Amino acid sequence: MNITFKLFASLTDYLPAEARYSNVLHLDVAPDATIMQIIEPYGMPPKLVHLVLINGKYIEPEKRLTQTLQEGDVLAIWPPIAGG
Repeated sequence: MNITFKLFASLTDYLPAEARYSNVLHLDVAPDATIMQIIEPYGMPPKLVHLVLINGKYIEPEKRLTQTLQEGDVLAIWPPIAGG
C-alpha cells in the first residue's frame, strides 16, 4: 500500500539525504502497519513526534499505536514548536 510520509522542521534530519529538501517520502507499507510502526525505522525520539496528522486530521498520541492508514493517505509529523 502506498502512502506519502512528510516530516517538518527539524524532523527532516531523520529523512534520507535525498528526501530532506522536499521533506517527502513515498512509502510502500503493509496495510496493517500502525503509525508508530511506520515512523519507528526513522529513529525519531518519541518526544519529537508531537503533531501527527493523517490527511490533515490530528491523531491523538494514544491512538498512534493502533491507527493504520489507507492507500494514498498522507502522514505528516511536526516536532514541538516554540515561539514568542
